[in-house]
Amino acid sequence: MVLFTVFKQFDGRTSAGAGYMGYSEFLDEVQAQRIKKATIQESPNGTEIVAETMDGKRVRTTATYLDRGLVGDLRANNIDFDVRPREEGSLLMTLLVSWGPMLLLIGVWVYFMRQMQGGGKGGAFSFGKSKARMLDESTNTVTFADVAGCDEAKEEVKEVVDFLKDPTKFQKLGGRIPRGLLLVGPPGTGKTLLAKSIAGEAKVPFFSISGSDFVEMFVGVGAARVRDMFENAKKNAPCIIFIDEIDAVGRQRGAGVGGGNDEREQTLNQMLVEMDGFETNLGVIVIAATNRPDILDAALLRPGRFDRQVYVTLPDIRGREQILNVHMRKVPLGTDVNAGIIARGTPGMSGADLANLCNEAALMAARRSARVVEMQDFEKAKDKIIMGPERKSMVMPEEERRNTAYHEAGHALIGKLLPKCDPVHKVTIIPRGRALGVTMSLPEKDRYSYDREFMLNQISMLFGGRIAEEVFMHQMTTGASNDFERATQIARDMVMRYGMSEALGPMVYAENEGEVFLGRSVTKTTHMSEDTMRKVDTEVRRIIDEQYSQARHLIEEHSDKMHAMAKALLEWETIEIDQIDDIMAGKPPRPPKDFVPRNPPAGGSDGGPPSVKADPTPTVA
Repeated sequence: MVLFTVFKQFDGRTSAGAGYMGYSEFLDEVQAQRIKKATIQESPNGTEIVAETMDGKRVRTTATYLDRGLVGDLRANNIDFDVRPREEGSLLMTLLVSWGPMLLLIGVWVYFMRQMQGGGKGGAFSFGKSKARMLDESTNTVTFADVAGCDEAKEEVKEVVDFLKDPTKFQKLGGRIPRGLLLVGPPGTGKTLLAKSIAGEAKVPFFSISGSDFVEMFVGVGAARVRDMFENAKKNAPCIIFIDEIDAVGRQRGAGVGGGNDEREQTLNQMLVEMDGFETNLGVIVIAATNRPDILDAALLRPGRFDRQVYVTLPDIRGREQILNVHMRKVPLGTDVNAGIIARGTPGMSGADLANLCNEAALMAARRSARVVEMQDFEKAKDKIIMGPERKSMVMPEEERRNTAYHEAGHALIGKLLPKCDPVHKVTIIPRGRALGVTMSLPEKDRYSYDREFMLNQISMLFGGRIAEEVFMHQMTTGASNDFERATQIARDMVMRYGMSEALGPMVYAENEGEVFLGRSVTKTTHMSEDTMRKVDTEVRRIIDEQYSQARHLIEEHSDKMHAMAKALLEWETIEIDQIDDIMAGKPPRPPKDFVPRNPPAGGSDGGPPSVKADPTPTVA
């Protein structure tokens, strides 16, 4: 519409609104003195005449040449006229009008092709260009000093740094540096950060790309990008290629349902050839990261390609303290902050979790307009991450508050009485996340395996909530559904996976849970007869019944402590280890340190949907 308007604007702008008249007819009108005034203008196609008649009408006529006699006729009949020279830009305007639409279509086509390929760099012809970003010494400032909590992994990769700095040290003894390193570990443990630190320490170019960047909608683009990336790396050798989330292109070949051409497999084949084919890439070290090593193709993991697998595991208590110290450098800390205490209270957290903990603590301090981040901010941030955010606006009916208090007290009492349970750290009936109340247990040290007694005690602790509801509130609620689910799963795993049943012995009865698209079985298979399945169910039922009876006996025997703990929860809403120890010792519990009475908003008594789970205690395994 814009172009149409422009064309109409320039198309005969001097004759807008004029009716066309033949040239001979125009001459007759001149001779009859019916023309008042006229304008003569030269154009590329001849002469154009626009005139106004005596009755005010505008007419237009054209001639292929300038008629010399016309001027005499106009003068003889006393007609005002004006002669305008030929416009200089008319030729350009004619070309624009003629070729403008075609040029516009070509421009739009080029624009969309560039957008399909990510823009820039070659536009529509950059299908096979690599999307790897190169970081040099000036743009990559991460070093080993910024990596903490994975000392063994750092020792493994330091050899790569030494080789890039001084290759002769290894070559004179006949040693060959690994062609590739595969960083394996759970999400958030620092695999990408470790790869960056290798390049930062070695001061060599660092090519970074994600596994998903190879796969495109066009056939053959992934393989072409792999070739282009390795060609660029050879030009900048010695250097490091880092492929994040390599499982996007490195999955096991031949897996899945159905056949057909698989673009991802072509990309993987090209990567296998580039890493160890007829051409050797001296000085190019490939580092890849994944949290799913079990689905990678076997050819990718053989020696000569990814020679070494570096396991970046979850940090232990000492590693967590080191990670906290790294992240605390950027935060103004109070005098009471102790990274060692925080590390002991955060078992199982990864480096990313601890970074989030420091950030949440800083936000907590900012909300109360403090100048420094104190220990109470870290405690509140830890509770928010582990137990979920407080839902202070939720108003629960008094009967439901009492039920939740006895429910959580049942969990806490069993956790304190049984020897192998993790120590109870905090109990609250303030709704958090999806739970109406939470009992939080923290292990005294990092656990790497679980014994039979620990798992049995855990089942008893899970049953403590429902038993307390039955004994003291004389009712059953839906809040214990998640407890039953986890208790049943623990008992079933003990029988079917861990061989902890005397009746069935040390044998695995678990079903095959392979994934279809990893080349595993399409259907779940089981190798148990009906008689064995009946024995498994009987054994699971026996374990659950024994632990249920044990938990009920303990709760009925210590009913005075149950009443005291429920009363403290109803009064203070949250009790910690000090109050729990006082109650278990038979003493009146001391008030919590930072207790602030909560003023529930007026109106509304809805305690949430009945299907809300009332207690997510820490999971086992």
